[in-house]
Amino acid sequence: MWDRHLLNCAVVAELIDPSARTLVDIGSGAGLPGVVLAMLRPELSVTLLEPMERRCRFLSDCVAELGLSNASVLRGRAEDTVLRADVATARAVAPLDRLAELAVRLVRPGGMVLAIKGHTAADELKKAKPVLRRLGVRSAEIVRAGQGKVVPATTVVRFFAR
Repeated sequence: MWDRHLLNCAVVAELIDPSARTLVDIGSGAGLPGVVLAMLRPELSVTLLEPMERRCRFLSDCVAELGLSNASVLRGRAEDTVLRADVATARAVAPLDRLAELAVRLVRPGGMVLAIKGHTAADELKKAKPVLRRLGVRSAEIVRAGQGKVVPATTVVRFFAR
């Protein structure tokens, strides 16, 4: 639980620019990485975006229990949400080509998307190239977060919206 889920998400905080003020976690589910990032980066306003009511209740309970005044839960689907954050995160939501379509809509121009992907990252990035090109995404790359802190380091596809 700690290594595979919580610490794996915690190290993603090092990829978020200190100047970022808003973050949306797409398909928050159990709150990974959104709740963890809200704990580690209290200066960020974190929106936990989740379509399922049951999960929203769970997330709201977590936010309240942990006293996370910088986190809020929004029930909705990414494709129906009007929101513009500095950073969008996602973990186990959709293949990168589909996720990119959702995420780019939720970040401001120049905003960053961080998709935690694991061992499928290279294949997903290769497959998503045409979609990323069409969306005007720049600097799509695979980065490793937490080198020397978690084993294995967290594999993230990072890109910026136009």
